[in-house]
Amino acid sequence: MTLEAPPMVDYRALGRAVAREDAAPAAVEVDRDARFPHEAFARLRAEGLLSAMIPVEFGGGGASLTDMAAVTEELGMACASAGMVFAMHQIQINSLVRHGRSAALDELKREICRDQLLLASATTEVGIGGDVRSSSCHVQLEGDRFRVTKQAPVISYAEHSELIFLTARRNSDSPPNDQVLTVIRTAEIELERVGEWNTLGFRGTCSPGFIVRGHGPADLILDDPYSDISGRSMLPSAHILWGHLWFGMASQAVSQARGFVRAAARSKPGTVPPGAQRLAELMVVHQQMSELVKGAAARYEATYDDIDAQTSISFAVGMNSLKVSASTLLIDIVGKAMVIIGIMGYREDSKYSLGRTLRDAWGAPLMVNNDRILGNNAQLLLVSKD
Repeated sequence: MTLEAPPMVDYRALGRAVAREDAAPAAVEVDRDARFPHEAFARLRAEGLLSAMIPVEFGGGGASLTDMAAVTEELGMACASAGMVFAMHQIQINSLVRHGRSAALDELKREICRDQLLLASATTEVGIGGDVRSSSCHVQLEGDRFRVTKQAPVISYAEHSELIFLTARRNSDSPPNDQVLTVIRTAEIELERVGEWNTLGFRGTCSPGFIVRGHGPADLILDDPYSDISGRSMLPSAHILWGHLWFGMASQAVSQARGFVRAAARSKPGTVPPGAQRLAELMVVHQQMSELVKGAAARYEATYDDIDAQTSISFAVGMNSLKVSASTLLIDIVGKAMVIIGIMGYREDSKYSLGRTLRDAWGAPLMVNNDRILGNNAQLLLVSKD
């Protein structure tokens, strides 16, 4: 059978349009009120971007992860919360496309394309210390259906999603690391909110904790073990998409700094503003970050069908290092931009304000804490023969 070729779409241009026309105008209110970025997601749905990475034969756009990274980057320049939700959704899409092969999961792909369903995830759990590769809850099979109860410290935008991808032990006798990835419709979930989401940044992701009591058809459990899904799909796509989001945020900070320095130059023709050299130094770091995140995306695409490459220790260490480096560079870039702009960047009522970007930036090294990732890399390097 000859598959239909993916349509030619300029995803970056499309993402830029959504960012400028829908995400940016609502960004201040989304942050201030810690509310979901409805405007951006109404447009993303209308443009078919929630199913863009699903293959054409199921009704999707056949887009690559790099395409979705470009959209995420553009959204990050306008509204970090909208960009983060979009990234998290695409992480689940990538896992479904690569590891969901049953007839029921194929039909789910068609439904996502038809109805532009939003996918959330519940991979963390109270009592396991942030280790997503370990679960205490388990799947309970009841004939051709399953049931599961999980206490998650955070589930981003759970109350605004149609599907939740939830990790759990395969059964009651399974060890903590023998996990499966289940797909549950929010219509078949009881969400008991535990706490509120009142944070410095990423406020529009709406990520309080929940006790999840869900059930669904057993054929909506993904085929592959979660260890394979995480290593080949979920972890690398998360770090690549987050990296592009953070690069978009960094680019916005650089743009603010450039605008400030140019305005200063125009006010005193023939002179070089004090911040010009600092801006040149900032551009060096910005270029480093660009090469980092885009290089990681290219590496992932180049090894997309190479299971050996994507299950190697060097691949895992590289993708973990991407997250640590990108999140660290983001804070460095925003801080340098703040120094260039000075008090006008510190003020909330200035057109050069970097307050929201700075607050969002500090979420980057804390979500899946960098210390935990470095600890994982340390263990991997001890057994690596590379």
